[in-house]
Amino acid sequence: MKSRLLYVCAVLVGAGAFAGFAIPQEKKEHADLVIAGGTVVTMDADRHILEDGAVAIKGDQVVGVGKRAEIEAKYTAAAHIDAHGHLVLPGFINGHTHVPMTLLRGLKNDVTLDVWLKNYIFPAEAKNVTEEFVRWGTRLAAAEMIRSGVTTFADMYYFEDAIAEETKAAGMRGILGESWLDFPVPDNKNEAEATAYTEKFLKRWQGDPLIHAAVAPHSIYLCSQKTLHDVQTLAQKYHAPILIHVAEIKKELDDSLAQNQATPVQYLNRIGFLGPDVVAAHCIWVDATDRKLLAEKGVGCVHNPSSNMMLASGVAPVPEERAAGIAVGLGTDGPAGSNNDLDLMEEIDLATKLQKINKMDPRALGAKSVVEMATIAGATAVHLEKEIGSLETGKKADIILINLGEPNALPMYDVYSQLAYALKANDVDTVIIGGRVVMRDRKLLTLRETEILAKAREYGKRVTASLEH
Repeated sequence: MKSRLLYVCAVLVGAGAFAGFAIPQEKKEHADLVIAGGTVVTMDADRHILEDGAVAIKGDQVVGVGKRAEIEAKYTAAAHIDAHGHLVLPGFINGHTHVPMTLLRGLKNDVTLDVWLKNYIFPAEAKNVTEEFVRWGTRLAAAEMIRSGVTTFADMYYFEDAIAEETKAAGMRGILGESWLDFPVPDNKNEAEATAYTEKFLKRWQGDPLIHAAVAPHSIYLCSQKTLHDVQTLAQKYHAPILIHVAEIKKELDDSLAQNQATPVQYLNRIGFLGPDVVAAHCIWVDATDRKLLAEKGVGCVHNPSSNMMLASGVAPVPEERAAGIAVGLGTDGPAGSNNDLDLMEEIDLATKLQKINKMDPRALGAKSVVEMATIAGATAVHLEKEIGSLETGKKADIILINLGEPNALPMYDVYSQLAYALKANDVDTVIIGGRVVMRDRKLLTLRETEILAKAREYGKRVTASLEH
């Protein structure tokens, strides 16, 4: 009887289907792009790693993260990327650099920071830096960073409005700070000009999905207390971030103790400068009191291991800073004398090894910690953790695919160790920023690379000639 009833039901269902009464099926949600089949390294709060995972993207946001079967059952998409044999993870964040200085790469090395700045860089900039120079240097930097998996960078330089235009054209995300110093610079000859330029810059980029306009006083040794206060007032008016070098070299600490009777961090706190809008580059010469202040004020710090080693600036106490509750990110610093490249994967590798040898302890800073510094902790350091740094629903679709098909990538026992110690920038083969594919199979899609390289060679000759007179 039971089998006969099932048979009748089947017949009726079939008849209904022919009569236009098909059984409703669950409707799939629309996505613009689905990346499926790879090992998804989410960097979410629980640090989920999903084998045979997938990410769905709509517009500039992630709308789904999960197992491939789950995402493909839920979403239909106009475009798909097969991620088998790849790591899929949030784009890297270069928390501190000076991108147009690509055109001064290798100008002068093997000297101290103060000699490098005063005797070489400032004179070269005075003779060569124009808005056009900045544009080509930014294009060169964007090509280099995209190729190494960087999707967001924080910059301090001149003609920052032009840098913003080029950054957006390249499809990159930027926290871009117009530099302020207490002497004439290429784009502004006095504070009145700097104020007018910066205010126009901040107004123009408010609300842009890719560009976060910022103000960037260079440091306490090149900016007076008045300048720092003026910068702070302007930043607060437009709810803009503040980028600044802090406690980078021993001389900065010694001079501050002599002149201000306080460390650089304690001086900045005393004048009311520290706060959750500040991103402090370097933070090397900081004691326990400094670290407590930085954590309490919500200041993000950015560690630049290559630069700190190359200029013999010192070793930042990264483990102690993290333990104090400070968000510590990673940066390359500028690609001219203080580093010479913009490869953040190299910084991941060096950051952990530098702490190991400094502490004489292989456990000092582990692989997982430095991958965090390049992603979610780096996002927190630049105060964008609600938008970027992890693969989660509602966050920006800044995603990189790293190829696991090269000899240096295999075998893989631990994802974080592979990222920190084995994989290289050349293994990044696809980069997506805000849902837009900007590099596919190592081919740049938003930049004219051949033209950029030719222009870089031309500027190299110009700079050399300018310094011979």
